[in-house]
Amino acid sequence: MADEKTNKARAEKHDRILSAAAKIFARKGFFNAKISEIAREAQVADGTIYLYFKSKDDILIHLFEEMMGNILGALRQEIDAPGLDSVQRIERFILFHLHLVETHPDMAEVITIELRQSHKFMKEYVPRRFFDYLDAVSNLIIEGQRAGMIRDDLDPRITRIALFGALDEVSLQWLRANKEQKFSLNEAGRHLSQLFLQGLQGAPKGAEQRLSG
Repeated sequence: MADEKTNKARAEKHDRILSAAAKIFARKGFFNAKISEIAREAQVADGTIYLYFKSKDDILIHLFEEMMGNILGALRQEIDAPGLDSVQRIERFILFHLHLVETHPDMAEVITIELRQSHKFMKEYVPRRFFDYLDAVSNLIIEGQRAGMIRDDLDPRITRIALFGALDEVSLQWLRANKEQKFSLNEAGRHLSQLFLQGLQGAPKGAEQRLSG
């Protein structure tokens, strides 16, 4: 019973530190953030941080892992809803991604901007959960190709990178915009859905003749 209590307390403190780190990284940037500031936000002693994490980079990597784990779980629920075809699932993926940015801006700031400031993350760490996220998109494209709903001349790996790149850039611009410049991410998602889904499903009938003529 005592061990269970201790483990629960450690897990709670671990989560509190990561939650505090997300706020500090988003507020001050990864480079400018200090361990002491994370500790203060988490209401723990500075030295306590090092009982759980080796360094600031280590905190960032663990934070990414936790965030991506939560995102993947929520994504699967969103796109695996019954009655949806692959095209509808891709649209849901696009809207889901941008909805997360809007409702969890601290998390989006860390994933979209601050991760790129960590040399260790960029050079040494293999972000398997991020690849799982991209694989979810590839699988939807392959599923659509098999069902005859998506053009079979498209490479799913390249297509997923193009889609994620567009979502990433829209997210970055929204996060960097001041209050007056903020745009509707839901509307942006609808535009991206139209752009990509029309391309994925092929040109309208007769478009090739009009273009060549």
